[in-house]
Amino acid sequence: MASRPAVNVVSAETGEASGTLSLPDVFLAPIRPDVVNKVHTAIAKNRRQPYAVARLAGMQSSAESWGTGRAVSRIPRVPGGGTHRSGQGAFGNMCRGGRMFAPTRVWRKWHVKVAVNQRRYALVSAIAASALPALVMARGHRVDNVPEVPLVVSTEINAIKKTAKALACLQTVGAGDDVEKVNKSRKQMRAGQGKLRRSRFTPRRGPLVIYEKDDGIVKAFRNIPGVELCSVNHLNLLQMAPGGHVGRFCVWTEDAFAKLDALYGSATQAAELKKGYKLPKAVMTNADVARIINSDEVQSAVRPAKPPSKPLPRKKNPLKNKRAMLELNPASKTVRKQPTYPKKQIDAEAARKFFESLVE
Repeated sequence: MASRPAVNVVSAETGEASGTLSLPDVFLAPIRPDVVNKVHTAIAKNRRQPYAVARLAGMQSSAESWGTGRAVSRIPRVPGGGTHRSGQGAFGNMCRGGRMFAPTRVWRKWHVKVAVNQRRYALVSAIAASALPALVMARGHRVDNVPEVPLVVSTEINAIKKTAKALACLQTVGAGDDVEKVNKSRKQMRAGQGKLRRSRFTPRRGPLVIYEKDDGIVKAFRNIPGVELCSVNHLNLLQMAPGGHVGRFCVWTEDAFAKLDALYGSATQAAELKKGYKLPKAVMTNADVARIINSDEVQSAVRPAKPPSKPLPRKKNPLKNKRAMLELNPASKTVRKQPTYPKKQIDAEAARKFFESLVE
């Protein structure tokens, strides 16, 4: 992205380039799928609604234990006679019709707090990933006919108020294939009980239209299947990286694209609209480690390689094998040549006389 400092602005009426904009620094932010996935998982938990079983479920019976002496367990049993229910165990989680073990409660900790800087890091990573065609295509979007990624459309798109004209605009700028993909995906039926909850199908995600000023664009685009809208002032990670996967196909309006520098700033200059915020910097400017190692600058400073020695036999104890010790400690040969002094011999007779004198 650093080699492409300008982005063409596509006309919403003709589909031709009508101008250029400088690429905001947010598209140079490091792409961290791990951070995006972790933050997305935490944020998505904040949309859950509390659920629990009924407070008295499985406990609405007048069952009592029969006690001991009847060769049956002491679990409470349903009273009465003449039906298959009489004598059955009740209340326990191992009984038919009984309560569950540790019934769920609505006061569970449903929400997860996410640090502001973490949310911003994940969001700028998702924005930067949306500008790489490889990641956009890997996510399943159809961008073969899109003139350029990121796709920036002129401000005429803000004034569109009819859905038919909005759909024609998407066809003009090359995003029609992605919308058609969404229509064809409605054949995939959801698994499980979700089919009974008014969501029988699982359509794919289409383009995300990001605007700065709403002059009718929301009402025009909101009824197109798969197309979502979001204000550039309230970008959402759940929309920028659905499912925690980066590479969402975004259609930027010209004024929204131009406002990104004021919103996020750069790695050296603080953002105007966020107090004291600077974009994160990658640990490595160039991630191609092999290219760095083989560069002339590094190779000229590398010490010449030591000629390979004869391989050592496996599992040799250096305390017993001189060659193994020499490989570990080259100074061991010099130490071995130093003279060794014999231990002083103790005169046994003199020692005996000394101890006898002590006894006397």
